[in-house]
Amino acid sequence: MATVPPSHAPLGVPKSRIRQLTAANVGNVVEWFDWYTYSFLAIYFSTQIFPKGAGNSLVPLLSSFAVFAVGFFMRPLGGLLVGSFADRFGRKAAMTFTIILMGVGSLLVAVTPTYESAGVLAPVILTLARLTQGLSVGGEFAAATTFLVESAPPGRRGLFSSFQYVSTTIGQLLASGLAALLAAILTEADMGSWGWRIPFAVGALVSLVGLWIRRGAEETTTLAEDIKKGVAEKPKLFEFLVRYPTKAFMIVGITMAGTVAYYTWTTFLPTYAQLTVKFDKAEALQVGTLSLVFFMVLQPLLGMLSDRIGRRPMLIAFGLGFTLLPVPLMGMLSDSFASLLLVQCVGMVFLGGFTSISAAVNSELFPTRVRASGAGFPYSLTVALFGGTAPLVGTALIDNGNAGLFAWYMSALALGSTLVYVFALKETKDQPLS
Repeated sequence: MATVPPSHAPLGVPKSRIRQLTAANVGNVVEWFDWYTYSFLAIYFSTQIFPKGAGNSLVPLLSSFAVFAVGFFMRPLGGLLVGSFADRFGRKAAMTFTIILMGVGSLLVAVTPTYESAGVLAPVILTLARLTQGLSVGGEFAAATTFLVESAPPGRRGLFSSFQYVSTTIGQLLASGLAALLAAILTEADMGSWGWRIPFAVGALVSLVGLWIRRGAEETTTLAEDIKKGVAEKPKLFEFLVRYPTKAFMIVGITMAGTVAYYTWTTFLPTYAQLTVKFDKAEALQVGTLSLVFFMVLQPLLGMLSDRIGRRPMLIAFGLGFTLLPVPLMGMLSDSFASLLLVQCVGMVFLGGFTSISAAVNSELFPTRVRASGAGFPYSLTVALFGGTAPLVGTALIDNGNAGLFAWYMSALALGSTLVYVFALKETKDQPLS
């Protein structure tokens, strides 16, 4: 049985690119609202779900970040299985599956009992919920990013790619904003006892909206239909790795620095400030919300810039910035509102050089036949190894009295990725999708 020729893989121009963007982004907003709500509210619910360690108040928080990391380790499995599903049965079907999974995971977190009432069952349920969400998020990246890039008109793949992190940031923004609002109107005791459950319940409900909108999306490849007709073979599970091993390993190098910088600067930095310079909890959430708005606005601007100057210059600027800046920037943190806002916004300017084009770079490395699995699995594996563990590493270093080492850790990884950008990555912006 013959493999589908590359010229048969892409479909024609979608009838409505706005509808394509909406279908991918609304679901992605829901996915990431649910995912990040956990991180923003961990400092409130950790003592409800986990037992306290003798004489160490950070034990419940460390436990909650450990479960955060465990959820990340399901992402490679989601990238592999859902990515393969998207290659075989279409991007639209895969995106429908991931949004259902995320809604189920969010509902489980919302109804997780306390450790006092259920004992060890409480952290077990929470871990199960995070595993479900991790599988969904890994699959979402594989399916939604390829869907976005394949929907783009010529010369606009960078712009379309940037909406991956626009929607991700909207999800974060909604999570951060709702958490900040609840922290402002509820007492800390109420937030710790029941207020933290509200955003997870909201996430479960709005996942139904994402599911409804995605029903109107148009498929972006003919491969699934060709497989049904018998004129193309199904892509094998690890075909991307067997046929394109260098490209798969290159994604690891491309992503390593970006994922640590991203999860530190957009998620963990407010908590880091709380633990190191005693920054106010409610103000930290407010700073996080403002900086996310700034970060979101940057994405399409930088995506369009990459369509003009290329992907490599953007990545090199990001890599050099995060090789040199984390130590002085994190050293500038104080308990003032302005210091945290300045540090977050400066870092986000450089971070945007990675996030705005990540989907485009990864998708442009692989042909249509294995694009979702090829881009999804190595990316999600790298995020699990480095991004998902960033809050845990940072919190553990603080707990051991070595908070300053975390910035050096980030710089070392950025240097490694910069070497990949300079010496291994070829320019892909003008390369046609096959």
